[in-house]
Amino acid sequence: MAVQAKRRRVVGPAGGGDDNDPDPVAGFLSWCRRVGLELSPKVAVSRQGTVAGYGMVARESVHPGELLFAVPRAALLSQYTCSISGLLERERGALESQSGWVPLLLALLHELQAPASPWSPYFALWPELGRLEHPMFWPEEERRRLLQGTGVPEAVEKDLANIRSEYHSIVLPFMEAHPDLFCPRVRSLELYHQLVALVMAYSFQEPLEEEEDEKEPNPPLMVPAADILNHLANHNANLEYSSSCLRMVATRPIPKDHEIFNTYGKMANWQLIHMYGFVEPYPANTDDTADIQMVTVLEAALQGTKSEAERLMLYERWDYLCQLEMVGEEGAFVIGWEEVLTAEELTTTLKVLCMPAKEFRVLKDQDGWGEDGRGEDSLTVTNIPKLKESWRQLLRDSVLLTLQTYATDLKTEQHLLSNEAAYTKLSRREQQALQVRYGQKMILHQLLELTG
Repeated sequence: MAVQAKRRRVVGPAGGGDDNDPDPVAGFLSWCRRVGLELSPKVAVSRQGTVAGYGMVARESVHPGELLFAVPRAALLSQYTCSISGLLERERGALESQSGWVPLLLALLHELQAPASPWSPYFALWPELGRLEHPMFWPEEERRRLLQGTGVPEAVEKDLANIRSEYHSIVLPFMEAHPDLFCPRVRSLELYHQLVALVMAYSFQEPLEEEEDEKEPNPPLMVPAADILNHLANHNANLEYSSSCLRMVATRPIPKDHEIFNTYGKMANWQLIHMYGFVEPYPANTDDTADIQMVTVLEAALQGTKSEAERLMLYERWDYLCQLEMVGEEGAFVIGWEEVLTAEELTTTLKVLCMPAKEFRVLKDQDGWGEDGRGEDSLTVTNIPKLKESWRQLLRDSVLLTLQTYATDLKTEQHLLSNEAAYTKLSRREQQALQVRYGQKMILHQLLELTG
């Protein structure tokens, strides 16, 4: 099954391009030379040889460690490099938001409408904004029907609420206060919505230094050339940051005519479809995960109670776990193919919910057990059969409850995936959603086997 592209790139006026431009790539490459963005002669921006749309392909064999391109910091598009950077800095306090993206989004809104924007050739390679594939643009009924149980509908609803609030309370008042900088056609919730999705899919966030871990995350920025690369879990290039430029470097041999892939980090398929509008077909995404909602484990434990006293005891234990910040009403235990990504939280929860009443009383009286007695901070999936029987049973019951949240079962989806004729009849959205559900269910069924 072919790997889907990060996004479909459609050059058009809505994306900043020009339908009459015979070769937007040539214009982009000319712009790269002007701004000092150095592309290796071994790479090409092309539609040919890519999984879909524009991508970057090796013209010659590339060795690990070779520089593919370098983007000078002056060519980055951010709140600090745009033509209204001074205004954005002066108004920084008024532009604070939950997302932290407002200054960049205002920079994009301004530059898109500016006839002489220095980034216009870069915009020409953007996708048509009206054809972005994020689930936030799907009809709500379709999103819920196809992605029920995956966590995506809930994430999208939060996004949409935040976007509306951010736009009406911060962005629109700012644009209306500066009508000379923002023409009426960009004062649009729909356009803002599209640009949020674009920033979600295209922007980069510079990592903090180790000594800066307690600071706020760096704001997002647009990195021309780097955002042309598509994503794979099994990628062959990586972006490196330095004080003068950002460098894309090969991490493994790349044969001639093969596509160059970046990574956006370890992303499960539900995250990929939510943030980027695509998935990696099963079993390509080795970073895929399945979530078990924390409250589902409590629900599974409550199923085994036989009296009101036992129920109250369980709630007391749950409150204790909340105080330890091991669980939360909206939290989830994250299970990968090989490891539990929330190992300490899961093992501590299983331990507290399953321990004898007397032992729990001692634990509370001692105000905890210290770091040595807490749950393991690492747990491989293969070690799950070695957990205590009561822990395994509670985990198994939680998995069974989680599987009930999906609208379809694994057998039905296995049939669709194994029947090429049936699979090809599905729409792209149906195919993508199927891949998300199937990967999660395979991980959950693996857990059932290990806890049986």
